[in-house]
Amino acid sequence: MTSLTHARANGSDAPIAESRPDLWLLIRWFISSATLNVPQAAGPVAFSLVALSLTGETSGGAAMILAMTLAQVIGVIPIARLGRNLPSALFLKLLVAFRTLALASIALCVAYEASFVWLILFAAFAGIVNGAAFGYLRSVLNHLAPVSRLPRALGIAATLNELIFVLAPVVASGLGTISPVFAILALTVFSAIPALLVPRTRSTHIDGVPPADGSVLSPSILLWLMCAAAGGSTVAAIEIGAVALALSFGYQPALAILFTVPLCLASVVGGLWVSIRNRMATRTIVLAQLTVMSLGSVLTALQLSIETTILGAVLVGFVLAPLGTYYSLILDTLAPPQKRPEVFALLRTANALGVIFASAVLTVVSLSMSLIVVTSLMAAVTLVVGVEAASPSQ
Repeated sequence: MTSLTHARANGSDAPIAESRPDLWLLIRWFISSATLNVPQAAGPVAFSLVALSLTGETSGGAAMILAMTLAQVIGVIPIARLGRNLPSALFLKLLVAFRTLALASIALCVAYEASFVWLILFAAFAGIVNGAAFGYLRSVLNHLAPVSRLPRALGIAATLNELIFVLAPVVASGLGTISPVFAILALTVFSAIPALLVPRTRSTHIDGVPPADGSVLSPSILLWLMCAAAGGSTVAAIEIGAVALALSFGYQPALAILFTVPLCLASVVGGLWVSIRNRMATRTIVLAQLTVMSLGSVLTALQLSIETTILGAVLVGFVLAPLGTYYSLILDTLAPPQKRPEVFALLRTANALGVIFASAVLTVVSLSMSLIVVTSLMAAVTLVVGVEAASPSQ
């Protein structure tokens, strides 16, 4: 990781390789990392309950999530660049404060039964900073943990992230049955925590290193962003299509958890494995993990039996955290020092694009065809990584 070494040698705010991280600062970062995802985790349930109370239909909730996600994609680059000359933690707090105001505005609109158009608009405002916020939060970790401990820290963060995505919808559903406003208020309060807890860091400017110009989408960076997008679409296809999968096997819609829960639990196990191992994977291991995800997607797409389909979901879930950790670590070494927050933001947005792609395909064609399309995409990026790994330069 020569770029990190060079940055440290020039007195930057990159991590100090041999220093031991302050445990309390890391705990604050972990809590910030987990709660940053609350709107995305609880939003689908909370927004659907809001839409149901105002319009009598849940489709408005999907429109709010779509607005939030599309706004994230549109805003990621320009917003990430706005904070290039500010301390990462300070700009993150500003972004979270902006998002909190937008979410609070949604609660206010619900309480006063405002036009649903306003809810969609404020959902877009809340989402427009999500990608950049993740990028700056991830860059803060570089100030708190040395390179040797980053895999463990990212593995713990991935595990907590999965727990949030399991628990947040349950909490939102429980509060939403009392009042949809309560669900939105709880979502707003929890999502504001990063602004209060994220540790302070110095400027993102790297002394002695000239500002980087040009696009961050170099071929090497684009490769891993494509992998993240393909993985995101694979997971989304299973989670969004879980109800249809249950129906295809003759089960009740509620038994969609037969596919989503094993996937989430496997992802937690994968995150724990990364944390215990605490090493950056080799390119060979990454290729094997991509192959496992492709195999899991194939098993899910074939729908041979309930057992093999669940096994496919488990395989996809198990390698989700290890791959996500590798993408974060490899982009850390590939990105120019001044543009790391921007590249990390693109990593989160690549995953969001994968979700959008899977959602669009599931909307247009049947479940079986959708799973085949997503599997083909996953197999294609796996093949590209295999070819790249076998090239003489590797």
